[in-house]
Amino acid sequence: MTKTYDYDVLYIGSGHGTFDGAIPLAKTGKKVGVIETDMIGGTCPNYGCNAKIALDEPVVLKRAVESLTSITTADLQIDWQQNVNNKSRIIKPLPVMISNLLVKSGVEVINGYGKFIDNHTIAVNDDVKTADKIVIATGLHPHRLEILGKELAHDSRDFMSLEELPEKIAIIGSGYISMEFATIANAAGSKVTVFMHGNQALRQFYTPYVNQVVNDLEKRGVSFIQNANVSSFTKTDQSKVVHYADGQELEVDFILDASGRVPNVDNLGLDKIGVKYNKNGVEVNGFLQTTIENIYASGDVIDKNQPKLTPTAIFESTYLFNLFSGKISSEIHYPVIPSVVFTSPRIAKVGVDIDSKESEVYEIRENDLKNDWYRQVANDKLAQNRLIFDQRHHLVGVTEISEQAENSVNSLLPAIEFKLSPSDVNRLVHIFPSIGAASWGQI
Repeated sequence: MTKTYDYDVLYIGSGHGTFDGAIPLAKTGKKVGVIETDMIGGTCPNYGCNAKIALDEPVVLKRAVESLTSITTADLQIDWQQNVNNKSRIIKPLPVMISNLLVKSGVEVINGYGKFIDNHTIAVNDDVKTADKIVIATGLHPHRLEILGKELAHDSRDFMSLEELPEKIAIIGSGYISMEFATIANAAGSKVTVFMHGNQALRQFYTPYVNQVVNDLEKRGVSFIQNANVSSFTKTDQSKVVHYADGQELEVDFILDASGRVPNVDNLGLDKIGVKYNKNGVEVNGFLQTTIENIYASGDVIDKNQPKLTPTAIFESTYLFNLFSGKISSEIHYPVIPSVVFTSPRIAKVGVDIDSKESEVYEIRENDLKNDWYRQVANDKLAQNRLIFDQRHHLVGVTEISEQAENSVNSLLPAIEFKLSPSDVNRLVHIFPSIGAASWGQI
């Protein structure tokens, strides 16, 4: 006798690791539920990617004006409060929009905190829900330094909601969030100090390009303290104090703890039912199954080698839709996944990592893009890339630093993913002039 469950598939979390697959899955007639304890849509739409890029857009404009000072005369200033208001105007409707998409497709949205009772049962508040399959898509949350006074620090969500921009900001860490927010805050007028754990920022990216971004930010007034060894935070009547190194201290108005992000695996009952996880997230196999056959994971909560980015979560969520609906039965096969840090200029990369491969195996071509006429139109000051080819001259990797690095790398994705030969590349005709035409012209 077949057991009857409340749902065919029940998701814990409502971010991109869920809704991109849950919506089409429900439309196939499957009974689908989504449990969410916070805002529908998860981090990215509400207080991650979307909000960040909205705050960054005036910085892009400011940099463009700076590059053309011999032509333009405006002294462009960023009104922080209006910038935050504009961000809120854009972001505020998103949870309702995503919720409506879920409900209209037939998904039941359940508000509350989900915790496993057994491998088919989730407790939500004072209720229980059962499902044939369950997907853990709980994402990540900001890491907090375990030091004295940690409660005085704020996270990225707090920073993006500041109604007034602090005069002096301390940022702990030198990864994505730190470097992006240092760029935004500096452009808006704050005195920013970045406290680094080691001596290299953005370790996932090509060091010479990272150093160019750091040097540019230093020229703009951002201070970087290497090997800071932050030990505690305290406060005075007027300010907060960062204690670091051997007894040194710095008074600031706002402390942003950008020391990383960690998987949301606590208090889910995973130990009780035997789902294995570690400090990097939930362990899965090639079908995104956990150590319990009917329980899967999707998105940033997974322990994986792929970048923990929104596009990865979308791909995984869509994969599970295809798996659960019977459209496929094979293991997940990831495409090449690009990544970018939204500093000014940007650094973007995809494919073969140029720091970890031997040049004897690949041909590495370096290009000074400032000499390209299309880049000269905008008078780009920092613009370079490195193209990596295999022995048959297939493009297999690229890293770029420029104001349009993300668009340039995006345009080159098909050449890498589909292993286009030189003759295939020559068959492509691009809009001219455009960043795509300029990028493809290099291969």
